[in-house]
Amino acid sequence: MLGIGHWELFIILLVVLLVFGARRIPDAAQGLGRGIREFRKAMREVQDEIDLNAPANAPARKPIEAPAQSVAQTAAPVTAAAPAIPAAPATDPTPPAQPQA
Repeated sequence: MLGIGHWELFIILLVVLLVFGARRIPDAAQGLGRGIREFRKAMREVQDEIDLNAPANAPARKPIEAPAQSVAQTAAPVTAAAPAIPAAPATDPTPPAQPQA
Protein backbone atom coordinates (compact mmCIF):
# COMPACT_ATOMS: atom_id res chain seq x y z
CA MET A 1 0.00 0.00 0.00
CA LEU A 2 2.32 2.73 -1.28
CA GLY A 3 4.98 1.83 1.28
CA ILE A 4 2.93 3.25 4.17
CA GLY A 5 2.55 1.01 7.18
CA HIS A 6 -0.32 0.87 9.64
CA TRP A 7 1.39 3.07 12.22
CA GLU A 8 2.34 5.73 9.68
CA LEU A 9 -1.25 5.86 8.42
CA PHE A 10 -2.53 6.12 11.99
CA ILE A 11 -0.17 9.01 12.75
CA ILE A 12 -1.18 10.84 9.55
CA LEU A 13 -4.88 10.48 10.42
CA LEU A 14 -4.20 11.69 13.97
CA VAL A 15 -2.38 14.80 12.67
CA VAL A 16 -5.23 15.52 10.24
CA LEU A 17 -7.71 15.21 13.12
CA LEU A 18 -5.67 17.60 15.26
CA VAL A 19 -5.18 20.15 12.47
CA PHE A 20 -8.74 20.26 11.10
CA GLY A 21 -10.76 19.24 14.14
CA ALA A 22 -13.53 16.68 14.45
CA ARG A 23 -16.24 19.05 13.16
CA ARG A 24 -14.59 20.04 9.88
CA ILE A 25 -13.62 16.55 8.65
CA PRO A 26 -17.21 15.36 7.93
CA ASP A 27 -17.94 18.65 6.13
CA ALA A 28 -14.83 18.23 3.98
CA ALA A 29 -15.75 14.61 3.19
CA GLN A 30 -19.27 15.67 2.25
CA GLY A 31 -17.95 18.39 -0.07
CA LEU A 32 -15.54 15.92 -1.66
CA GLY A 33 -18.39 13.46 -2.24
CA ARG A 34 -20.51 16.18 -3.82
CA GLY A 35 -17.66 17.16 -6.12
CA ILE A 36 -17.10 13.56 -7.24
CA ARG A 37 -20.82 13.14 -7.88
CA GLU A 38 -20.94 16.29 -10.03
CA PHE A 39 -17.86 15.18 -11.97
CA ARG A 40 -19.40 11.79 -12.75
CA LYS A 41 -22.65 13.47 -13.82
CA ALA A 42 -20.76 15.78 -16.19
CA MET A 43 -18.83 12.81 -17.62
CA ARG A 44 -22.12 10.96 -18.24
CA GLU A 45 -23.63 14.01 -19.97
CA VAL A 46 -20.62 14.38 -22.26
CA GLN A 47 -20.67 10.67 -23.09
CA ASP A 48 -24.41 10.84 -23.87
CA GLU A 49 -23.81 13.85 -26.13
CA ILE A 50 -21.05 12.01 -27.98
CA ASP A 51 -23.33 9.00 -28.42
CA LEU A 52 -26.12 11.22 -29.80
CA ASN A 53 -23.76 12.83 -32.32
CA ALA A 54 -22.57 9.47 -33.66
CA PRO A 55 -24.25 8.53 -36.97
CA ALA A 56 -26.99 5.98 -36.40
CA ASN A 57 -26.52 4.05 -39.64
CA ALA A 58 -22.73 3.76 -39.41
CA PRO A 59 -21.54 0.17 -39.11
CA ALA A 60 -19.74 -0.87 -35.98
CA ARG A 61 -16.00 -0.51 -36.26
CA LYS A 62 -13.99 -3.68 -36.33
CA PRO A 63 -10.29 -3.74 -35.56
CA ILE A 64 -8.12 -3.79 -38.66
CA GLU A 65 -6.41 -7.11 -39.10
CA ALA A 66 -3.08 -7.53 -40.84
CA PRO A 67 -3.29 -9.41 -44.14
CA ALA A 68 -2.08 -12.96 -44.14
CA GLN A 69 1.44 -13.35 -45.52
CA SER A 70 3.07 -16.37 -47.02
CA VAL A 71 6.29 -17.83 -45.66
CA ALA A 72 8.22 -16.52 -48.68
CA GLN A 73 7.10 -12.95 -47.95
CA THR A 74 7.99 -13.06 -44.25
CA ALA A 75 11.43 -14.62 -44.73
CA ALA A 76 12.95 -11.72 -46.67
CA PRO A 77 16.74 -11.43 -46.36
CA VAL A 78 18.09 -8.69 -44.13
CA THR A 79 20.51 -6.43 -46.00
CA ALA A 80 21.15 -3.67 -43.47
CA ALA A 81 24.07 -4.23 -41.11
CA ALA A 82 23.83 -3.40 -37.44
CA PRO A 83 25.74 -0.27 -36.37
CA ALA A 84 29.19 -1.01 -35.00
CA ILE A 85 29.78 -0.43 -31.31
CA PRO A 86 33.01 1.49 -30.71
CA ALA A 87 35.59 -0.33 -28.61
CA ALA A 88 36.53 1.03 -25.23
CA PRO A 89 39.88 2.86 -25.18
CA ALA A 90 42.80 0.77 -24.02
CA THR A 91 44.03 1.57 -20.53
CA ASP A 92 47.48 1.08 -19.11
CA PRO A 93 47.32 -1.29 -16.10
CA THR A 94 50.38 0.31 -14.45
CA PRO A 95 49.72 3.14 -11.99
CA PRO A 96 51.10 6.59 -12.83
CA ALA A 97 54.52 7.43 -11.44
CA GLN A 98 54.61 9.30 -8.13
CA PRO A 99 56.70 12.49 -8.11
CA GLN A 100 59.61 12.35 -5.72
CA ALA A 101 60.01 15.17 -3.28
